[in-house]
Amino acid sequence: MPRFFIPPPALPSSADAPSRAVIDGPDARHIRGALRMRTGDNLTLCDGAGSDYYCEITGFGDETVELKILYRAPTACEPTLAVTLYQGLPKGDKLEWIIQKAVELGVTRIVPVETARSVARLTGKEEKKRVRWQRIADEAAGQCGRGILPPVNMPLTWRQAVEDMSSRGKDVPLIVCYEGGGEPLSALADVRTGALSLVIGPEGGFEPEEIQELTGRGARIATLGKRILRCETAPLAALAALMTLSGNL
Repeated sequence: MPRFFIPPPALPSSADAPSRAVIDGPDARHIRGALRMRTGDNLTLCDGAGSDYYCEITGFGDETVELKILYRAPTACEPTLAVTLYQGLPKGDKLEWIIQKAVELGVTRIVPVETARSVARLTGKEEKKRVRWQRIADEAAGQCGRGILPPVNMPLTWRQAVEDMSSRGKDVPLIVCYEGGGEPLSALADVRTGALSLVIGPEGGFEPEEIQELTGRGARIATLGKRILRCETAPLAALAALMTLSGNL
């Protein structure tokens, strides 16, 4: 069933009686044009906050789709483990691939980070890229049935990222995947905490000083096996492992 996100103010707060909603803009054009949906067809609206609204199309305006809300139910597909991914900035369009697949695998938040070995560097003009990255995340969330739209942050410097990690508190485990070795994820990830931070490097990996700084702040060092994975493969392998360990895959 087609699925669309719509802001909570546009949806009713009560599920006691049938209510109505309206979709406009690009989603309305997509429903009418690409999907060729008609009056009487069904679709799902998601408020991005954990609720799904199952709807029937009742009519079309010039730029709108009118809906009758049949019933509301909790989103069933959100993982119980909230993972924030701190991803070292890769070169080219690799980050777009990482964002799309990470959202499909259940990531909760993505933070691009300029590390010492990042080929891509911050220029102060990243907002346009961030808008595109967020659009990729939103489209992936809709495609795979997520109950939230995972935010993609503006890229951070290494110093900003370290402070952001620390601000999450000691109760949120910090795990760094390092090509220099470490413990298996299964030995480190306490999935009962409900949340953790995952740090992945860029193409060249991490500088030893960066690893030392993170371990000094309580980070645990993880290995993803004896093979060295590409920077676009490592976060997906780690997320798949974490979701499996937490019973979400």
